[in-house]
Amino acid sequence: MNSNEKIIETVDLTKIYKLKGKKKQIFALDEVNLSIKKGEIFGLLGPNGAGKTTIIQILTTLKQPTSGKVFIDGYDIVKKPKQAKARIALMLESKMLYRRITAYANLKFYCKIYNVLNYQEKINKIIKEFGLEKWLYQLVENFSSGMKMKLALCRTLLLERPILFLDEPTVGLDVKNVSFIVDKLKDIDNTIFLTSHNMSVVERLCDRIAFINQGKILRIGTKEDVKKLGQAEIKIEVTILENKNLLKNELINQNFIKNIDDTKRGFIIYLNSRNNYKDLLLILGKYNVIKVKELDISLEDLFLKLN
Repeated sequence: MNSNEKIIETVDLTKIYKLKGKKKQIFALDEVNLSIKKGEIFGLLGPNGAGKTTIIQILTTLKQPTSGKVFIDGYDIVKKPKQAKARIALMLESKMLYRRITAYANLKFYCKIYNVLNYQEKINKIIKEFGLEKWLYQLVENFSSGMKMKLALCRTLLLERPILFLDEPTVGLDVKNVSFIVDKLKDIDNTIFLTSHNMSVVERLCDRIAFINQGKILRIGTKEDVKKLGQAEIKIEVTILENKNLLKNELINQNFIKNIDDTKRGFIIYLNSRNNYKDLLLILGKYNVIKVKELDISLEDLFLKLN
């Protein structure tokens, strides 16, 4: 991160939808308070329908909040939307591409709209960086999902805005393309607000993360801060050659074991405390166990725990 200066801030941000013909209200966002620093890569994690896309839409002025305040680089998005818009670029998966024209026509169109100078030179440079030069004059409808996502990111970066909002930028991609996009985002200096349900992407990329569900922020902090939530719970992988069921039957009767998950060659065992290691090893010593390994608590584990 480059600075302690706040560049994105929400204060009690709330979005309420009223069901047609009914008095019932749905809180898409419920008093969300976020503060993102200049140059920070911030990740918002949550399941489908948690409120991630709604936050993106409000922060980028596509939707109005029901109540609360939003500031983009100091500008109130309701009072000064034009100034706020001038600071941001938005990527909504690959939905903002025109599929019946070429990749070049897509990028040229957006550059013209947003007055990007020297756009031809910039398009050629970024297309080469993303390995799409052979496809530059091909129709986007013929692109694979990975190519469309890369092109959408090219379009977003060409606008040269200091703040990038990326809504699920790796959804549906294979491992190779996910790694490519993560590496590209790591290399840029912009402030990035990223929403995702992909725990590994957020863990690899983000400086700080927040968990959201049912419109509420459950937890916020650095990866290290958030992972401290799981320190009391110890996760052990056990590999055993024989008598797997016999061992499991003995383990499930122990009150120091919180849970046991089956794996192909053994178990994942969840201990209540590190103090129970000795008790576990005494039991494992009676069986033909070939491997015992402590596993890191993942962000996905913590998200499930928070819920």
